[in-house]
Amino acid sequence: MKKCLMLQGTGSDVGKSVLATAFCRIFRREGHRVLPFKSQNMALNSYVTPDGGEIGRAQGVQAEACGVDATVDMNPILIKPSGERHSQIILRGKPHSHMDAFDFRGEFHRHAWEIVTQSYRRLEQEADLIVIEGAGSPVEVNLKEREIVNMRVARWLEAPVILVADIDRGGVFAQLVGTMELLEPEERELVAGFLINKFRGDPSLMDSGIRWLEERTGKPVLGLIPWLPDLGIEAEDSVALQHRTRREEGEGEILRIAVIRHPRIANFTDVDALEREPDVHLDYVDGTDSLGSADVIILPDSKNVMEDWLHWERRGLPAALRHRMEQGARVVGICGGYQMMGQSIASTCRRHRGLDLFPVTTTYSSEKRAARVKGVVTAVEGLPDRLAGLPVEGYEIHRGVTRPISGSRNRPFLRVGAGESLRDEGQITPDGRHWGTDLHGIFDNDQFRREWLNDIRREKGWPPVEGAIPYRKLREAALDRLADHVQTHTDMDRLYRVLGWTDGPR
Repeated sequence: MKKCLMLQGTGSDVGKSVLATAFCRIFRREGHRVLPFKSQNMALNSYVTPDGGEIGRAQGVQAEACGVDATVDMNPILIKPSGERHSQIILRGKPHSHMDAFDFRGEFHRHAWEIVTQSYRRLEQEADLIVIEGAGSPVEVNLKEREIVNMRVARWLEAPVILVADIDRGGVFAQLVGTMELLEPEERELVAGFLINKFRGDPSLMDSGIRWLEERTGKPVLGLIPWLPDLGIEAEDSVALQHRTRREEGEGEILRIAVIRHPRIANFTDVDALEREPDVHLDYVDGTDSLGSADVIILPDSKNVMEDWLHWERRGLPAALRHRMEQGARVVGICGGYQMMGQSIASTCRRHRGLDLFPVTTTYSSEKRAARVKGVVTAVEGLPDRLAGLPVEGYEIHRGVTRPISGSRNRPFLRVGAGESLRDEGQITPDGRHWGTDLHGIFDNDQFRREWLNDIRREKGWPPVEGAIPYRKLREAALDRLADHVQTHTDMDRLYRVLGWTDGPR
């Protein structure tokens, strides 16, 4: 029996992460100890492990699908682009350095491969099956010589590879045949079959094409996976925002929330829970003319806060935010967005003025904080009693250190930690309407989210909505729904034979 199954794709955003998540849940439900693995990931949406390590968001979600805590070995190398040419390199959950692509593909890649193999071997000791995710395409000829995430991993492990293609973008037969043609003969032997993803329409229309593809390549099509709208699964890359569809705004007492889409937006999953609320219409906006009549404007996290804030200054966002606040809109900032709301943002070589909504300043350093955090909402003047004292939990991941300005009136939003590590966190305005925090995932807290939304409703003269949506249970249900969908449309008998399970699942 094979101890691994690898999903590679004909390109980026074909659905590898989502399908890997589905198979993690499918095999877990069949009683197996399943773990995810992606040797190298490039993403700005990250996930903090219980011990404070930083990995790609997709592997964190896949660990949830497996019913296990995420570890840094599941994604030992994370690349977080910070500009057009430079990226932060995270090794086994901790910041290592900033590099350009040339340096990374130089001598460093040998060290990187050692890290990859060591991490996989540790996972292997704990798992019945490891679901491995590739990255991009395995046939980028200009990169292939030193790649450490696709066929090099498959050859090392002699892993059966399922090649995933996205029919929604068109040219699916060219995607698959072209990829197979560019693989080396020994690599083609590792391909166990294809999954055609994101299909819309009548499946019978694909019959002749699938027969041709199987005859042409000698590989079976293991599944034709229909498009599944509104997955409810956290996305890893901001490219997903381009394809995200939203429900109709509806009529009546609907709260309108606008999320500023920074050029380098990060951890945008912070607002996913808000989209699930029946009285919320949420949109990502790209400019000041899109703010409309939003009741709330959220400044999310950014990988490069100073550059993104300068971008918005040039486009007049600070003035637009102040104007909307005067008209009654609330502004909320999370991590980088919170830092933008302070008096200033400073690095070692420059300082820039922020929105100046809070008397705090942020200074960036080489040190990075990543940790899971629990706390409570503080009972400050102006904050509704229903919010004060509510428990919250989430995670912090930032380089900037935000401190109150000496002599200013400090109004912390949260009290986090315990014992000697107990500390104030975030800021809130005297009227209790605008706040910022470094705590990612704050809206995942059901009671806090509902009470905050209800406070806005009361201000508008609307009745509160009773009962909080159990967001974490919704996420679990979404994972099961995804697994059911993929399992139904995949030839599982063939897949079991690929894995050496001749009698079906064990």
